[in-house]
Amino acid sequence: MPPRRQVLLAATFPHSVWVVWDDPRSGSQIDFASFRHAVRTAERGRFDFFLIAETLRLREHAGKLDDLEVAGRPHSPTLMSALAAVTRHIGLVPTMSSTYNEPYELARQLASLDHLSGGRAGWNIVTTADPEAGVNFRRGAFLAPADRYARAEEFVRAADTLWRGGLAPYRHRGAHFDLEGRFTLPPGPQGRPVLVQAGDSAEGREFAARHADVVFGLHDQPEAGRRFRDDLRARARALGRDPDALKVMPGAGFILGDTAQEAAERSREVALRQITPAIALTRIGQLWGADLSGRDPDDPPPAPAAPPGSPAAALHARALAEGLSLRELAIRTLLRHTFVGTPAEVAARIDANVQSGAADGYILAGHLNPVGFDEFTDRVVPHLQERGVLRTGYRDGATLRANLGLPDGPSDPPPRRE
Repeated sequence: MPPRRQVLLAATFPHSVWVVWDDPRSGSQIDFASFRHAVRTAERGRFDFFLIAETLRLREHAGKLDDLEVAGRPHSPTLMSALAAVTRHIGLVPTMSSTYNEPYELARQLASLDHLSGGRAGWNIVTTADPEAGVNFRRGAFLAPADRYARAEEFVRAADTLWRGGLAPYRHRGAHFDLEGRFTLPPGPQGRPVLVQAGDSAEGREFAARHADVVFGLHDQPEAGRRFRDDLRARARALGRDPDALKVMPGAGFILGDTAQEAAERSREVALRQITPAIALTRIGQLWGADLSGRDPDDPPPAPAAPPGSPAAALHARALAEGLSLRELAIRTLLRHTFVGTPAEVAARIDANVQSGAADGYILAGHLNPVGFDEFTDRVVPHLQERGVLRTGYRDGATLRANLGLPDGPSDPPPRRE
């Protein structure tokens, strides 16, 4: 009988609608103590890595700050450097844009983090689809999806050249970047940081198959998860990569209760606190391209001014078919309480999904900052450990790559398939 597959776990410090901000246990989103508590709890739970999302501009709607956004988002590489000093084993994965950074400086920041942390650095690669982000950078405006991925493709190759070459002379010539000289650091303990990527488009999947070590997936339900993971593994295999070197970890939320009924009731209560009436009207208004601020959130959503087959039209049809109010539609659209049940039930579902190939693990978000992972670590982790699918301790000196079961880096990326 083959050994049971190990469950990979990561924690992300959520912002926006995930968090119940009116709960007295919710703390600051910029105070270092909040991040320190969250990352130490995840390390106590033997998680693989801690990921920080980052946005380059706060979202606005109708000329005002979006209620979904919380002012104050620290620079994630700076924050991770500070967290490296208060942790020993857990991986540290900042989010950095390949559109609004330069390969030399980003590679230097991550190589520094890898050395300072003893081989625990990762990079969550985003191409920044937000059209408003570019106004604060010299390039301005924003790149079309194909151009963003073309730049990201060359960006990763250029950064990999620096990580691989260390202090030796290097030269990179390309359509987007022109680099030459000697890097300021030798190769890090991992060779190169672990590369994490999220993207569900055809371009995103192809990029992940070529370069990613971990894919931050959207498909948290078993059937859809298996299709997504199978597709990525097939793409990686076609490019000459070992598909086992590509880990798929969907984002997921969790709500626990002493009984299944209590967990379901708590999930409903938390959802209503996460999606306030103002948030529901704002988000559906964004999707509709309309100002819905005067609407009753408990009314059915009005028909959007959108063509048949568009995302807004599909959501409106769903609301009509299921009898959903504006607020209920927002809850269904925005939230993913993936795992709802008793601690034993949640552990069993996570284990079953991993063993069946629906995922390699999950990137979890709690609904409270900074104590969102306390309950999972205290109540679910012991069940996963009893099942023999989650480590009970870290190996001394193990890098993030080793903890994830990934081959040593760097390696030459597979050639781009035209």
